[in-house]
Amino acid sequence: MKYPNGSNKKSNTLTTYGNRGMSLESDLNVTNEYYNSIGKAVIHKKPTCVTIHKVDYLGGRDAIIKEARFNIPSTTDYNGIYNGYYIDFEAKETNNTTSFPLQNIHIHQLEHLRNIIKHGGIGFLIVRFSKLNETYYLDGEHLFCFIDTSKRKSIPYSYFKEKGILIKEGLRPRLDYLKIVEVNCEKNKN
Repeated sequence: MKYPNGSNKKSNTLTTYGNRGMSLESDLNVTNEYYNSIGKAVIHKKPTCVTIHKVDYLGGRDAIIKEARFNIPSTTDYNGIYNGYYIDFEAKETNNTTSFPLQNIHIHQLEHLRNIIKHGGIGFLIVRFSKLNETYYLDGEHLFCFIDTSKRKSIPYSYFKEKGILIKEGLRPRLDYLKIVEVNCEKNKN
C-alpha cells in the first residue's frame, strides 16, 4: 500500500466481509435504528430489569457494578410497532450446525410469544446459526407447531430451511426482517 508520505507498506491481512464481526443483537439493533430513522417502524430492544446491590465508585463518574440481581424474568428481546401491527420477537444465536436447542428459550418467553399471537400480534423467532453464517426468521405459528407436535429437544436445521425464511444480510438495513413480516401481514389480511 502506498501512503501519502511516500512510504510503502505491505498488508498481510485478508479482508473478509462475512458477518463483519457483529453479533446478532448488534445487527438487529443497527437494523432497528435504520427502520426508525426512515420512519418504517419503531422497534426496540427491551431493557433487562435489574436491581443493583453493590457498586464500587472509582471517582468522578466512573463506577463498577459489582453485584446485581434480575428483578423479574424478562419476556422477549424486542418489541415495537410496524404498519399498525404489534411485533414481539426473541433473537438467539447458536454455534450448533445441525439444530437449535430449545433449552435456549425459556418457558416464560415461549408463553409470552404464544400470548402475543393469540391476541393478534406478530410473534416470531430469529435464529442465527453462527458457524453457518445464516440467520433465519421462524414465524411463531411454525415455532409452536414444531413444539406442540414434536418430542425433540431441539429444532433441526432442516426445519429452519423448510419452514423458516433466510434473512439476507445487507448494508441498510443490515437484516431486513420486516420484508418477511410484511409478507405475513398480507397473508393475515386475506
